[in-house]
Amino acid sequence: MNDQSSEKQSWWQRLSGGLKRTSASIGGAVTDLVAKRRLDQAMLDDIEEVLIRADLGVVSAARIAAAVGEGRYDKSITADEVKAVVAAEVEKVLTPVAKPLLIDAGKPFVALVVGVNGSGKTTTIGKLAAKLRAEGRSVLLAAGDTFRAAAIDQLNIWGGRSGASVIARAPGADAAGLAFDALTQARGEDVDVLLVDTAGRLQNKAVLMDELQKIVRVLKKVDPTVPHAVLLVLDATVGQNALSQVEVFRDIAGVTELGHDQARRHGARRHLGCHCGEIRPAGPFHRRGRRHRRPRAVLGEGFRPRDRGD
Repeated sequence: MNDQSSEKQSWWQRLSGGLKRTSASIGGAVTDLVAKRRLDQAMLDDIEEVLIRADLGVVSAARIAAAVGEGRYDKSITADEVKAVVAAEVEKVLTPVAKPLLIDAGKPFVALVVGVNGSGKTTTIGKLAAKLRAEGRSVLLAAGDTFRAAAIDQLNIWGGRSGASVIARAPGADAAGLAFDALTQARGEDVDVLLVDTAGRLQNKAVLMDELQKIVRVLKKVDPTVPHAVLLVLDATVGQNALSQVEVFRDIAGVTELGHDQARRHGARRHLGCHCGEIRPAGPFHRRGRRHRRPRAVLGEGFRPRDRGD
């Protein structure tokens, strides 16, 4: 019943619907603050505190609170006015970096997909593969997460769903060697796009990050210009730690794009990064937009190929 209902909803309706509780919580706090009060410094301090709790960060919260107070001091203000200012400030940061993943480099176009454990890398690859196949491109998926047998099976399933080819090895195989073979095969078969999955790794684990760096080095031995894109998949719920992920993965793998995925079914974890008018989820990505200026290429919701925004 729920599945049939969700099929009738647009992608945007499903995404925003999954965020209503958080939005209502923050919006309710703002409404309580401004009810029957004139705007003064105490109210601005309270609004700033709400925004900090919403994970926008201290600097961003202070700037937005100042924007709320501009020209409104000692006047009545509504909750909708506060929300409009917050949305406008977030949009200023995110709009310039909300760009699609452009397949405009050499052939094959090589995209390396990286991130920490459970951020939604393999699911994001599957959605990208479905999109690219729908555009008429040939796609090869490389099952580079050789540490987890289920990841190899998962990528094979996504390959079957999307009509993409898959190259895989036995669990425990050398991931860099697999990436080398995948690129060699893609070049030999004149494949349009090669998407390379990688094992999830915490950015503070030097040994695992060295393995990722090895994959990049090996790919460059085949073609010095690859990877053409390095897509970092992020989870909005990790807060400030996401900033560390961007910095470390950028230094190790040369991150060029950010991708975000929200899995919402059956109580599953949420993967999110968007500029969708919701206050809390925008927080970490608002800060990343200001600090790192990496393009936001993909926004996903759910587990199906069409659960994606570009």
